Amino acid sequence: MKVHFIAIGGSVMSNLAINLAKLGHQVTGSDDQVVEPSKTKLQEAGLLPDPIGWYPDKVTDDLDAVILGKHAEADNPELLKAQELGVKIYSFPEFIYEQSIDKIRVVIAGTYGKTTIVSMIMHVLKKLGREFDYLIGSKLEGFDSLIKLTSRAPIMLIEGDEFYASSIDRHAKFHYYHPNIALISNIQWDNFKMVISEKEYHKQFERFIDTVVPKGTLIYNKDDQNVVAIVEQTKDCKINRHGYKMPQYTINKGVTYIHVGDEEVPLRIIGKHNLSNIAGAYTVCEWLGVKRNDFYEAISDFKSSIRYLEFVASANGSVVYQDFAHTPSKLKASIRAVKEQFPTSSLLTIIELNPYEVVEEEFVSRYQDSMNESDWAVVFMNKNSIKERNISLDHVIAQVKQIFNHSNMMVLTEIDTLYHFLENFDSTGFNMLFMSSNHYSELNMLTFADKFLQEYI
Repeated sequence: MKVHFIAIGGSVMSNLAINLAKLGHQVTGSDDQVVEPSKTKLQEAGLLPDPIGWYPDKVTDDLDAVILGKHAEADNPELLKAQELGVKIYSFPEFIYEQSIDKIRVVIAGTYGKTTIVSMIMHVLKKLGREFDYLIGSKLEGFDSLIKLTSRAPIMLIEGDEFYASSIDRHAKFHYYHPNIALISNIQWDNFKMVISEKEYHKQFERFIDTVVPKGTLIYNKDDQNVVAIVEQTKDCKINRHGYKMPQYTINKGVTYIHVGDEEVPLRIIGKHNLSNIAGAYTVCEWLGVKRNDFYEAISDFKSSIRYLEFVASANGSVVYQDFAHTPSKLKASIRAVKEQFPTSSLLTIIELNPYEVVEEEFVSRYQDSMNESDWAVVFMNKNSIKERNISLDHVIAQVKQIFNHSNMMVLTEIDTLYHFLENFDSTGFNMLFMSSNHYSELNMLTFADKFLQEYI
């Protein structure tokens, strides 16, 4: 198969291109920008576009497929050439469906928890020696790619994204996968990032349920009222329905134990939301033929996906976690999870806000009182990026302080100042949670943790 990627530099697009090349397909691609880690991976695979940019001559009538990335606009010159030639154009999810049409497709959807639930299922199936292909949105320990496609695996695990398929296709990505087994973890309208109404956002999940194949299975979180309402509204669909609820658990000396029958299984993850995720992952695995004892034996050593409430380091009775926090509700939930796990310890929480969004009052206002359960709160934002917007830094800082409304709070705008703060912070009796939706401004998390954990001088 001869395939050309328009916008090959995206994290998932680059992984798919490399996967297809390894399978022996002829792969080319273009992009106007390729950043790390995609750049190095594409270069090592001999697929890095050279030169960078859009070149219609790369699109020829002998192509079997053009795969269009979300980054490419509708007026992209290569896309226009493909349309002119009549070459078959796939959005990313359309292509994934085509390649997995003969497999059992398991699609995990929901506003939060998708990556973690897929990761849990992957971890269990791998430990049990089951063959499967997968598509996941975040790097997972033990797997060297975000995507794996083969001809032999009978199962395809997919992290189902509710965002648009491409610049020319306003259908949600997860509408294309037609799952045999679908799961919805939760539905929360993230209204300061979404460009559609709450009603339309919920409709996306209704349509997703409609795409489950006849006699397929919908697994859903019975603890989420929005999910339950959507399931009720689609009761005419001729599919199986299997609800799950958060299991019983106890916490002892910083370790969570999940109750399984008469047993208590120790876990390496924390947080009520992760216990709910385990219940969802177990239900999927049950439908895939995994026995209960095998599942819980395998899940007991599962560690969080990279940057998802992930343990970083510990010393002197203090621990450091990092998390991917892109909404106020996620920030609150993660703070609550760490506080519940270590109830006798105080908590320092640091949130790095996106500097391009923090200048928007509507964006910041959503964080009202969102760090109140943390004993100390630090908001970090890169001042250089704020200055690029020609907005007063003092005004932004004052606005952030007013909205977060925390009695023990600092707003820091330089990495060196943040390092200095940690070096002089008495970490005795404190844990630290570092959260960001960015890349920690290139911070090395281990170095960062060391500065917090060093003995107070």
